[in-house]
Amino acid sequence: MSEKRLKRKKLKENLFNKRRLIILNEDTFEETFSLKLTMMNVFVVASIGAIILISITTLIIAFTPLREFIPGYSSSKLKKDATVLALKSDSLTLALKKNEAYIQSIQKVLNGELEYAKFNKDSIMASTEEVVPHGKLTPSEEELELRKEVDKEVKKDKKSNKK
Repeated sequence: MSEKRLKRKKLKENLFNKRRLIILNEDTFEETFSLKLTMMNVFVVASIGAIILISITTLIIAFTPLREFIPGYSSSKLKKDATVLALKSDSLTLALKKNEAYIQSIQKVLNGELEYAKFNKDSIMASTEEVVPHGKLTPSEEELELRKEVDKEVKKDKKSNKK
């Protein structure tokens, strides 16, 4: 136990003993700068400096275009281009489906499978549109109970705000 106490006491003395940092002119040995320091002051200043340096580096990388050089991050221009191309490909796919349906109908007319009088471009285009099925639109019992609770809370809030 006493050895541990002695080591702690010696460490504490080393951390808080004052030392002097002196900068001398080598030619004249004139004292240019002098500063009294402790090991604890040096440690605290170095730690704070490291934290500030890391923070500034992180902020620079996060909020400037430098992040595009890090693997895994894509450029904002690339993201915009990908979105535009995805929209164009969707619209082109839809136009292709409509054209294919129209050409098939024309082929039927030319082959004699369908009479020209029954051939209508609008009905062909309408048949190619995809109908999105609607899900179950009636609320469940739990949802109705939740709505009632929310209505009660809103009424309570309105009453308390009026007072």
